[in-house]
Amino acid sequence: MRKSIALATTALLGGALFQPAVAQVRTSDGAPSETMNDQQNVPEKFRAPPPSAPQAPGVNAANLPDNPEINAADIPPMVPQASANPAPADWPAYGRGDAQNRYSPLAQITPENVGKLQRVFVYHTGSKPAPGQQNKWAAETTPIKVGDSLYMCSALNDVMRIDAATGKEIWRHASGVKYQSIPYTAACKGVTYYTSSTVQEGQPCHNRIIASTLDMRLMEMDAETGKSCEAFGFGGQINLMQGMGESVPGFVSMTTPPPVINGIVVVNHEVLDGQRRWAPSGVIRGYDAETGKFVWAWDVNNPEDHHQPGPGKFYSRGTPNSWAAMTGDNELGLVYVPTGNSAGDYYSALRSDQENAVSSSVVALDVKTGSPRWVFQTVHKDVWDYDIGSQVTKFDYKAADGTVTPAMLVPTKRGQTFVLDRRTGKPLPEFPVEERAAPSPGPVQGDPRSATQPWSVAFPRLGFPPLKESDMWGMSPIDQLFCRIKYRQADYEGEFTPPRLHRPTIEYPGYNGGSDWGSMAYDPQSGIVIANWNNTPMYDQLLTREQAVKQGLMPVDAPGFNPSAGGAEGAGAMAETPFGVSVEPFWNRFTGMMCNKPPYGMIEAIDIKTKKVLWQRPLGTARANGPWGLPTGLPLNIGTPNNGGSVVTAGGLVFVAAATDNQIRAIDIKTGKDVWSDVLPGGGQANPMTYEVNGRQYVAIMAGGHHFMMTPVSDALVVYALPADSH
Repeated sequence: MRKSIALATTALLGGALFQPAVAQVRTSDGAPSETMNDQQNVPEKFRAPPPSAPQAPGVNAANLPDNPEINAADIPPMVPQASANPAPADWPAYGRGDAQNRYSPLAQITPENVGKLQRVFVYHTGSKPAPGQQNKWAAETTPIKVGDSLYMCSALNDVMRIDAATGKEIWRHASGVKYQSIPYTAACKGVTYYTSSTVQEGQPCHNRIIASTLDMRLMEMDAETGKSCEAFGFGGQINLMQGMGESVPGFVSMTTPPPVINGIVVVNHEVLDGQRRWAPSGVIRGYDAETGKFVWAWDVNNPEDHHQPGPGKFYSRGTPNSWAAMTGDNELGLVYVPTGNSAGDYYSALRSDQENAVSSSVVALDVKTGSPRWVFQTVHKDVWDYDIGSQVTKFDYKAADGTVTPAMLVPTKRGQTFVLDRRTGKPLPEFPVEERAAPSPGPVQGDPRSATQPWSVAFPRLGFPPLKESDMWGMSPIDQLFCRIKYRQADYEGEFTPPRLHRPTIEYPGYNGGSDWGSMAYDPQSGIVIANWNNTPMYDQLLTREQAVKQGLMPVDAPGFNPSAGGAEGAGAMAETPFGVSVEPFWNRFTGMMCNKPPYGMIEAIDIKTKKVLWQRPLGTARANGPWGLPTGLPLNIGTPNNGGSVVTAGGLVFVAAATDNQIRAIDIKTGKDVWSDVLPGGGQANPMTYEVNGRQYVAIMAGGHHFMMTPVSDALVVYALPADSH
């Protein structure tokens, strides 16, 4: 799940680190009255269609034909790409280059002159909720920059080319995505720049933009003109719902830019959480970047079959999906896939051994075959929705003896950061991983929890110690008492407290804790990692099927689905399992304030060589936050929930928005202090980027807002630079 809790407070009370909690005694829950697959007593309108049911109208949005296959050996060698060795002035990939480290070598803007930054232009994408439409918008876009142009996508997947110095729109490619295809968020994090291996320079579609859509299409267009690349797929696009079986619009979607590795464009997708056990597959697929023809599939429960399903068949249902941005490795021929849970997030008894082996993991797939070369798992038998939302970052680690290891950073929602050898998936010796005892077997009969969980013991954890009752907080003594009562009413044994029936549990870190899709920024020159993270526990409880039915919880593909009863966030039907689930912030619902004391959002700098925290501080002020959703206007740096990441520059600055105070700020990387900020026209829930044109450095942030973060939605890309006469 990717819900972000838009909660903050008006004062920073007790920011010291918490102390460990004493484990509470666990009582035994009985199994529900119905068996795992028995839904005979469930009213028909609450049941999901069988997996073999036909796809609903609009799932194949462009009515595209089935895609033919091609052998990987027939794909021409890929020519060097702009992202392999980015020009200093450019930002040609989502995380800037193939390393995806969000580091720029530009140094014109410094802590000494950043106070002079001013808006140069604001570009409007035109994508906002229309009158009468429910606000599902959260653009989350990071533009890319190649040459003199920015390329970006709107929240509904229109693709635009913009003059990088003036903001003038050069072309727009309309995607045709309809409102009905929005899952729970209208988002497009970015697009991919690709140089063809078969089309000569100067010819149409030599340089291309690759974009994925919310309605599951993969599109290619000419970077110069924006016209469709007719030789790709069917008129410039292919249908990614082929082989997926029963679905409805919005159940499956793509929000991240697909990487191209050795000529193969690799696609993943998100599947709505909390719907049903046999949801559409989380299959990962590879396509020829030149023609769009299918190359391979990695289907978890059919690991030896890398072909597309034949007539009347489909990819295995309910398998872990991957919604985060992937990272490619051309030298090793790998794509690093961050995975989530199997469908039915809070109940694992129906998962196969293959699913349990790869969920909440990083899986390195061979880009020529689609077969895993290695798997590193961050949570065993995950029932806490600790899917990996962060893109992994590649870097070269130099050990004390001078040896260099091709490595990667793997951030997690747990706040654990794993440092792996990207050739093997094994932890670096300097960053060991221990298996530590976890609460087990758990109270749900037939669904035992893992006895141990992995801990990264050398890299500083992004988080605080376990909660205790004295950490409960409120706007008044009454509010605090309310939260203390909620704490006592719940089962809490620290991290990995198993979900249970008849009694709530506290999930801490919550599923929006630690690092999420904003990932980390890494300065390869200094070895400094910049990480922003959340401190937002959740309050969970399993529901009997009868309770779920009474609450109106049904999967999105069932007739009469009511999104106001529950959906991808909060309460979920988890149809075709014995349970539904209630998930909400651990908060005082009367004031809208979290029950744990602030800060709720943090940012810090870590030296990867010494493994020490250089500085740590709350991220986000109270200016746009307060009880009952009322902004206080106070500039107190109390730390708010945040979504989105940062960029670090050779000029000694960190640029970050992300927090719910609707500001972008520049932080001095040496001190951790703000040296500049600006109030945005909408929430800054996106990753910023920086680039240079004609000797002038620019900083850009999509201020699109976020409906779950409750920040103002806009369609504005805001771009800053120093005054023209000051550089």
